[in-house]
Amino acid sequence: MTEVSNWVADSYATDTTFAELGVHPDLCAALSTQGITTAFPIQALTIHDALAGRDVCGKAKTGSGKTLGFGLPMLQRIADSGISPRGGVATPKGLVLLPTRELAVQVFDVLGPLAESLGLRSVSVYGGADIEKQIKQLKQGADLVIATPGRLIDLGDRGEIDVTQLDVLTLDEADRMADMGFMPQVEWVLRRIDARPHQTLLFSATLDGAVDRLVKRYLKDPVFHEVVSDTQTVSAMVHHFLNVHQMDRIKVTAAICNAQEKTIIFVRTKRGADKLVEQLNKEGVDAAAIHGDLRQSQREKALADFGSDKLRVLVATDVAARGIHIDGVDCVIHFDPPEDHKAYLHRSGRTARAGSTGVVVSLLLWNQIVEAGVLMKRLALKKPVIEVFSNNRNLANLAKWEPDPSATVL
Repeated sequence: MTEVSNWVADSYATDTTFAELGVHPDLCAALSTQGITTAFPIQALTIHDALAGRDVCGKAKTGSGKTLGFGLPMLQRIADSGISPRGGVATPKGLVLLPTRELAVQVFDVLGPLAESLGLRSVSVYGGADIEKQIKQLKQGADLVIATPGRLIDLGDRGEIDVTQLDVLTLDEADRMADMGFMPQVEWVLRRIDARPHQTLLFSATLDGAVDRLVKRYLKDPVFHEVVSDTQTVSAMVHHFLNVHQMDRIKVTAAICNAQEKTIIFVRTKRGADKLVEQLNKEGVDAAAIHGDLRQSQREKALADFGSDKLRVLVATDVAARGIHIDGVDCVIHFDPPEDHKAYLHRSGRTARAGSTGVVVSLLLWNQIVEAGVLMKRLALKKPVIEVFSNNRNLANLAKWEPDPSATVL
């Protein structure tokens, strides 16, 4: 019988320790050295059932701590079953599938040191990087593989990895994978382990459409856990919808960026990202882009510089930014409108993470205002659309600006 639990997340902190959840002492010690001792809500909900061997569906917003929610029980089960053979074809006991290379690197950075604390080897494989180097890493042994679907299948077709011996499979950001058309590749893995006893952990921001069909087809008596909030938006966010003029839009963007320590700007196209970076640089704003046409080394450098505060502004396409986690983002700017309310939430979730505050700004041309009204209705947001120019003093303090609703242009 399927079980369902919900946690209304008024805050991101709980009083539950990882030891109380049954996490291995070596993992608890490794977390403690990072200053992590108590679980976030999604972790407190899912870890106990995952350690018990249940198939688990964890639903929570991006930035809510899902990586440890699936990673800790996954590593513990792999360790209990013994290490994988070293040399030859890689036969991992655990596999994490996720949609983008940035997310693969991010999850590897979190789980790699924890795997080492248990004597396990973890390897990340993704497109856009040297496949021969990845093959060499796999041959050295891989208890846990963190992979994007396309590269995993390439390696499987080459005979370098065998997924039929998996004990645990995790699908991370499954809703994003469905949006991006990866589900046939995901099923390529699932079909190969369907007859083998295994555990499936599925973590996602939504469980509808293709994701729901996947759950019904491949998971066995799953338990569902969801971290919900009273509204569809993160309450710690300050939302602004600003009507700007085409000739002034870059200067408005620059004014906002200059007033923030760290800003992510979302655009719809790769060309648009490059063009915006060039325009911002001319306004004296140090910005860099991440998108699919850049070399992996360029993308990694931009993310590393942004994460270490060497770079204050990152311009990203939706695909490139799927699931990336960077602490301390003060502001998200929707330079181009999101496709729908889900994309708005996903983009906006780059800020106000783990209980911190953040500002979300939508820049609207005249022909985008009606569309924004529909979006706000879907999000249960009631905000005025205010006309602004780049010399508006309020752009320097958006976190505390409360526009006069009577001044709305909507």
